[in-house]
Amino acid sequence: MKKIACLLISVAAVSLMAADGEAVYKSKCFSCHGDKASKAALNKSQIIAGWDASKTIASVNGYKNGEGGAMKGIMKPIAAALSEDDLKAVATVIASYK
Repeated sequence: MKKIACLLISVAAVSLMAADGEAVYKSKCFSCHGDKASKAALNKSQIIAGWDASKTIASVNGYKNGEGGAMKGIMKPIAAALSEDDLKAVATVIASYK
C-alpha cells in the first residue's frame, strides 16, 4: 500500500511540474502569433497554427542556434529562454491549433 501511495504522489508531483504548453504560449508567443497561432507574426512569419510539433521544435531550435528567417532577431532571445520541456509543451499546443 505504501508503494502505491508513493507512486501516486510521484505521478502527481510530475504532473504539477510538467510544462503547461498553453501558459507558455500565452506568455511567450501570443503577443505576436495571436489567438491559437492564427496570424503571421508582425505580418512577416508563416501562420504556425497546426504545425506538427517536430516542425515547431526544429524551427525554434534553429532560432536558438542563430538560424532562421526574417524573424530571427526577435525569435532568438525568446527561443533561448525556453527549456526543452517548455518547447515540447508549447509545440504540442501549437499542433493542436487547427
